[in-house]
Amino acid sequence: MAAGFNEQFDRHGAWRREMGMRLKVLADWLREQELLDDGSEESVQRLAEQLRADKVMVAFVAEFSRGKSELINAVFFAGYGRRIMPASAGRTTMCPTELGYDAGLPPCLRLLPIETRLQPQALLDWRQVPEKWTRVDLDVNDPAQLAGAMEKVSEVLHVSQDEARALGFWHDDRPDDNPPVDAAGAVEVPRWRHALINMAHPLLKQGLVVLDTPGLNAIGAEPELTVNLIPQAQAVVFILGADTGVTKSDLTIWREHLASVDDGPGTRFVVLNKIDTLWDELSTPARIEAQIARQCAETAHTLELPPAQVIALSAQKGLLAKVRGDDALLQQSRLPPFEQLLGRQVLGARQSMLQGAIRASVGRLQADAARTLGARRRELAEQALELKGLRGKNHVVIRQMRLRVEQEKAEFDQSAASVLAVRTVHMKLLREVFKLLGSSSIKKELAGLATMLREPGVKFGVRRAYAHGFDNLRGVMRRVQMLEGEIHEMLTNAFRQLNAEYGFALQAAPPPDMARFESDLGAVERSHLQYLGVGNIVQLARPEFAEKLLRALVARVRSIFETALGDIELWNKSCSSQLDAQLRERRRAFGRRIEAIQRIQGAAGELDGRIAEIGEQEAALEAAQRRLSGLAHALQTSDLDAPAPHPQPEAATA
Repeated sequence: MAAGFNEQFDRHGAWRREMGMRLKVLADWLREQELLDDGSEESVQRLAEQLRADKVMVAFVAEFSRGKSELINAVFFAGYGRRIMPASAGRTTMCPTELGYDAGLPPCLRLLPIETRLQPQALLDWRQVPEKWTRVDLDVNDPAQLAGAMEKVSEVLHVSQDEARALGFWHDDRPDDNPPVDAAGAVEVPRWRHALINMAHPLLKQGLVVLDTPGLNAIGAEPELTVNLIPQAQAVVFILGADTGVTKSDLTIWREHLASVDDGPGTRFVVLNKIDTLWDELSTPARIEAQIARQCAETAHTLELPPAQVIALSAQKGLLAKVRGDDALLQQSRLPPFEQLLGRQVLGARQSMLQGAIRASVGRLQADAARTLGARRRELAEQALELKGLRGKNHVVIRQMRLRVEQEKAEFDQSAASVLAVRTVHMKLLREVFKLLGSSSIKKELAGLATMLREPGVKFGVRRAYAHGFDNLRGVMRRVQMLEGEIHEMLTNAFRQLNAEYGFALQAAPPPDMARFESDLGAVERSHLQYLGVGNIVQLARPEFAEKLLRALVARVRSIFETALGDIELWNKSCSSQLDAQLRERRRAFGRRIEAIQRIQGAAGELDGRIAEIGEQEAALEAAQRRLSGLAHALQTSDLDAPAPHPQPEAATA
């Protein structure tokens, strides 16, 4: 049987750890050989952290009573032998719930009161204020206590219609979407706005994040979920009822919150849950199968998805089968094919992304180290030629050579002024880049949109304002790309001159491509326009909703700008460190040349000995080059399904 999601995720975690170990072996060896400059060190640290702490978020989205929490239980928590997320009748997730792992926190459930919706702070801001959350400690070794604590995410409050309206759960313009009113006129609303669950579940420890979102009414008033959190998930699983297909409220969720999640193939799945309701002893298996196939085809057509992205299953029977160890029922539930598809597409895409990052980073490390090794080989060759020319020469000639080398060193030291001039211009241009990607720049470029969103009443020109604001942001990225080009051209010319004058092997690395950040901005813009274009435009008339939407937008754009800035800073450090490394190597070479001549002046037999030493050093550099190629190859040719063995202990210290 093909591996389920849990097994595939275990393999993915093992692969990441394997790559992390290989990276450490490479970094330790480079450090030992003095081939790791500051830029390379930071690049290694970033890649190591990415491999260690990489997160894979799977978001589950559905209207109430579609079996969403049951599917989460079946896929991720069946090992506890019972339900962990509340999924029984009348007990379901009422607030968005994130399950993850942070080693710096104890196992706990943190709950943000629903009343915080009345305040302007975004969800991202509330995460930085832990004292405002209600904390419940969890005993991960006690399934009953764990499940009991999780039931808090299903708690509700009963409030007046005015309070429900202020909290975003009551809409006068959409009465059909409003929650029911009890005999006393009270409206039932979630007690909590957001829940964060921290537990050392094996999958969560390896970087899985599960986002459990409630129904349409709870999602709608929380713009950050739709425009920030859900679009960033590696997979979005939309659950429908197999017996009902796509209902009106299901279609509203899809159009308002999921249709714009188009970052790549395989990121969206639709699950037709509860196929067990179609199991009918009075019908033939063929008819049941035809009915399920027809529902899948109609769902794919309605949602405009490839048929392969629509899967029919029974989460409840799948969970029951796993708990009982009933393989026949598990196959009948059709849960395994969904787990395999989820793992294959989500983890496959994630591994490809990480492999790309490994290849790019290790390729840069290898190129930088190879340049330094090349410079060392050239220096040794020049020294050998120089020393061989001293054979048979008297002390006067040797003393003159020493004076000439010392003069060359003095002239080289004076060249520091030209290097400083290059760095001055470089830093001036970089400061312009940093200013363009700063928070004040974001506020400036989105000022027009912010003004419109804060105006009272219905904002009919909001699409034009969004288009203008995002055109401004894309313009920022293009100006950054232009400045990067100027910096790169300046460095290329300066490096070419230094290479010609001093025999360096400097090479200006190409700057980060801002096109991918423009693409990220485009995805954010589409998610906002999709969100506003299917009914939420009326909500913009409410100042508190507009302010939340604006804060969510600024937070997402700031994240994109900060990522771009981080890439540029790493590029800058890599270029500067490369120059520093070659300057340092040249100074060391001068020192070694002067030392060798001094030794030859002191003893006649030192000349041949020094020439022999240089030969040994050249052989060691050749061995180092081969070792570098081997370590880099071990990182750049990895495979998730066929992990290579760990490097041999002796290889790590060669």
